[in-house]
Amino acid sequence: MFPAPFEYHAPTSLQEALQLLAKYGREAKVLAGGQSLVPLMKMRLATPAVLIDLNRIPELSYIRQEGSVIAIGALTRHYEVETSELLKRYCPLLSECAAHIGDVQVRNRGTIGGSLAHADPAADYPAAILACDAEIKVVNTDGAERLIKATDFFVDLFTTALQPNELLTEVRVPLFPPKTGWAYLRMEQLASGFALCGVAVKVTLDGGVIQDVRVGITGVASKPYRAFAVEDALKGKTPDAPTIEQAARQAADGIIPLEDIHASAEYRAHLAQVLTKRALGKAIERAS
Repeated sequence: MFPAPFEYHAPTSLQEALQLLAKYGREAKVLAGGQSLVPLMKMRLATPAVLIDLNRIPELSYIRQEGSVIAIGALTRHYEVETSELLKRYCPLLSECAAHIGDVQVRNRGTIGGSLAHADPAADYPAAILACDAEIKVVNTDGAERLIKATDFFVDLFTTALQPNELLTEVRVPLFPPKTGWAYLRMEQLASGFALCGVAVKVTLDGGVIQDVRVGITGVASKPYRAFAVEDALKGKTPDAPTIEQAARQAADGIIPLEDIHASAEYRAHLAQVLTKRALGKAIERAS
């Protein structure tokens, strides 16, 4: 099927893109990698009157260290996140997560900013972004910038804290401290490759005790979430098998799991517990 007619713009600077967004407002859709938007347009589930293509704005594609964080431009492709030596050294969880996304073609076209702004409840990145305690930089049509914590960014099904007059421009991820382990594990729906459940874990040890732990979970609820009950059960504890197992049982506490033709709510909650236990074990092993 062909998309409905639309007006096409390809700005060459962020300022020009913001001017177009200010001009067309809610009539416009922003195109990054196009791996979600283009199929929706072809099926006419999305029918924007105006398309603003960001792919000719080189200033939005980069991975660089800025003090204690790694800054990732919104147009950075999944493949670049997967293969970045800087990320592998200082934030390997993101690289490991990116390797699970789609297939080779998708990873070479899709972007980290586009994926986060789309906020698919079964996407991989959100779990890792939450576990890394990242911040999302956005800029509005007046040029004002703000930083949104990952825990505040995802609001609901396909819904984020982005306002209609804002563009996501950057992801900022803190450098991993020493003695930190990580893991991203998922169970995918075989036909689509999306996660029925994906669990990202970041663990920092100090003297054999868990000093800090972050657990991000995707695919289970209407939005990705931090498993705070799991984290609280582990902080300050020795990471032995019984402690990990007991903590992992709380992976779906306070969550209303999704239920569809692919998996029941009970099964998704069970997956969250099982994958959290496995991911914690792998992350702790790496930290050790």
